[in-house]
Amino acid sequence: MDDTQKWPEIEKAAAGKRHELVLQGPAVDKRIASNGGLASAIYSLTLLNYLEVSQCPSLTEIHEDIQQLTNLQSLILCRNKLASIPNVVDSLKSLKVLDLSVNNLKVLPEGITLLKELNTLNVSCNSLEVLPEGLSQCTKLSTINISKNHISGLPADFCSERLDLLSTLVAADNRIERLTGEIHKLAALKVLDLSNNKLSEIPFELSDCSKLKDINFKGNKLSDKRLEKMVNGCRTKSILDYLRGRGRGRQGEDGGDPDGGRGADRVKRQHQRRKKEELEAEQDEVEELNKTIVRVLHVSDAPTALTVKVSAELKDVRPYLVCCVLRGMHLKHGNALKRFLVAQTKLHDDLCGRRTTATIATHDLELIKAPLVYDVRPPTELKIVPLGRKEMTAVELMRHLQLEADELRKQKKRQNVTGLHKYLQILQGKALYPCLVDAEGHVISFPPITNSEKTKIKKTTKELFLEVTSATSLQTCKDVMDALIVKMAELNKFTAEHQEEQGSDGEESSPRAAGREISSELIVQQVRTVDQDGNLKVVYPSKTDLSSDVSNITVIW
Repeated sequence: MDDTQKWPEIEKAAAGKRHELVLQGPAVDKRIASNGGLASAIYSLTLLNYLEVSQCPSLTEIHEDIQQLTNLQSLILCRNKLASIPNVVDSLKSLKVLDLSVNNLKVLPEGITLLKELNTLNVSCNSLEVLPEGLSQCTKLSTINISKNHISGLPADFCSERLDLLSTLVAADNRIERLTGEIHKLAALKVLDLSNNKLSEIPFELSDCSKLKDINFKGNKLSDKRLEKMVNGCRTKSILDYLRGRGRGRQGEDGGDPDGGRGADRVKRQHQRRKKEELEAEQDEVEELNKTIVRVLHVSDAPTALTVKVSAELKDVRPYLVCCVLRGMHLKHGNALKRFLVAQTKLHDDLCGRRTTATIATHDLELIKAPLVYDVRPPTELKIVPLGRKEMTAVELMRHLQLEADELRKQKKRQNVTGLHKYLQILQGKALYPCLVDAEGHVISFPPITNSEKTKIKKTTKELFLEVTSATSLQTCKDVMDALIVKMAELNKFTAEHQEEQGSDGEESSPRAAGREISSELIVQQVRTVDQDGNLKVVYPSKTDLSSDVSNITVIW
């Protein structure tokens, strides 16, 4: 029988009839090792709709009793050492998100193909050689990540009209030798990454995917050397145009209909494309004019550039950090600040996995006293003025938040809580807490919980200091920062195009009312992160960052 005293998280979830449970990190891993696996009591928490067990190398298997958690909508089992997943996973009929990334899986259970509600599947960084036949039965799939495996080909039924919601397919760093021309049946496909595989051809039918915005075929030895050169340097539209032209050429060479019905279908598609070409050309010109410019200011061009020193003690706490400075963001006009804060919250909930994967903090640069140190402190010694609160220690803050969470549950008679209360479990069991400290010794950020009232951004903020931390990886920080900057560029453009005559706080007038136009251009200034000896750890953004083909953003280095 499990010693439930060793699993207070499970005990609290059962007593509080909670719907979410997160178990992660060294302390949990130690208990899994001594227990020979997860506590069996976890499988009795039938009210759970979100379960995460991550970063536990001692976790090598999941018991078949997982089938009892029939209300699960999200199952996150990443960064463990799982060698197999029980086939009874098909009992989880409500499952929408399944993350099995960074494990030791060699096969996936056939039961996955019966998950009718599944919309996100991440099995990247495993040892998979094949995917189960029948994935097209999961008709609500919108995102699939199978990168960094040993997969030699997609299932025969994968490129099916049944997967008409699939918008993102990431299959980089595999052994895929062929991409079928049936790829055009994935009508909603927007992102396709097949970089670093063994492809020799790219089917011209790919150009029929009308919503495709981002493709990556780098690292494949293509027989068409001109095309190979293009995929290593050109944008998505140029590649698709080339494939489209090559398809026309083949149609002309074929003359007849050697492929039977496929030839007729191809003629029909070509005719439809020709009708769209003039309109698309006009739209492309408009899009080019409407692109937002993001300029990168190099450290060498800014003698007063910020540097952040990272303590070695963060290694087992929350070691990864990237920062940058952003200028040109318009927060004063109308609801611009509110829109930005809402967007940041959405990034936290989605891309950042409710802050379990990464955490964003934004500061008013003018209120920061440099240089900065990313450090650790015991909970009793970490003092901060949390957003909207008085100064207190981390222990006091966590206690206040827990009491508020309990009170909210009583008042609203529900198990889910909102705001900062959702993130309490992330630091559970840690002896040291991460913090960003300014030159005067003030803690300006306490990830993943809150940042300080002292550096809070306001409508009058002109320059922002952006910070992303993670316990997962440096690349995770970069990906989140990329997404944050792209979102800020989009919001800035919206603000520039919709300059409200009057703000909700009664501000006098907009630039447009005064006869002025505001620019949507953003400037991102690089920030160096160094170790205690001053050796460079990372500079963000580097040339490899902000490189995704985002249709409405142009990055100038």
